[in-house]
Amino acid sequence: MTLNKDLLDILACPKCKGDLRLTPEEDGLICEKCGVAYPIRDEIPIMLVEEAIPLTAWEERRPAREPRES
Repeated sequence: MTLNKDLLDILACPKCKGDLRLTPEEDGLICEKCGVAYPIRDEIPIMLVEEAIPLTAWEERRPAREPRES
């Protein structure tokens, strides 16, 4: 199940108050300005600065994606 669009529209980064975007896998919210992702656990966004994961670490924990066919 995806995050409710209305909820996503009102959520902001708790650190910088900037915009967030949903990850393609819909398992986190990304703040480009801060360079972090906030995980979504059991369909609940964990919006605590202490729980934020640097984007480099977030990407490293992803399984390798298979290349798309052209």
